[in-house]
Amino acid sequence: MTETATSAGLDWATARGMGALAQKMGMEFLEFTTERCVATLPVEGNTQPVGLMHGGAYVVLGESLGSMAANLHAGPGRLAVGVDINATHTRSATSGVVTGVCTPVHLGRSITVHEIVVSDDQGRRCSTIRITNMIKDAPGA
Repeated sequence: MTETATSAGLDWATARGMGALAQKMGMEFLEFTTERCVATLPVEGNTQPVGLMHGGAYVVLGESLGSMAANLHAGPGRLAVGVDINATHTRSATSGVVTGVCTPVHLGRSITVHEIVVSDDQGRRCSTIRITNMIKDAPGA
C-alpha cells in the first residue's frame, strides 16, 4: 500500500463522510484503501449501563468500515448496501479507544465480504464482525 493510495482513500472517505451515527459516537478514520481500512472509537460515551463497551457500538464501527470499504471498491455510479452482518464479542473494553481493522474476504462485482477485527488499547481482540454488501447501480446513475 502506498502513501498516495492511503491518502487518496482517506480523502475519499473524509469527503463522503461517515454518517451522523458514527460521527456522534466519535469514530475517526485513520487509514482507508480497498485492502485495509482502520478507524477508532472511544469507549467513553459508547458503553452499557455497567461501563462496558456496548456490543452495538462494536457493530456500528464494523458496519461503518465494511460498508465504506465496499463503496470504495464499488466505484463511481455504483452503491454498496449491507445485506448481512454478524458479530462475535469476545472481550469488553472499559476505557480508552477501540480500533477496527477492516480487510476484504471477497471483492466481487456484485458482492463484497469484509472482516473487521476490533481490538482494545492493549491489542486484545474484543469483537470479530463480518459484513456482506451487495453492489448495485446508484439511483440516477
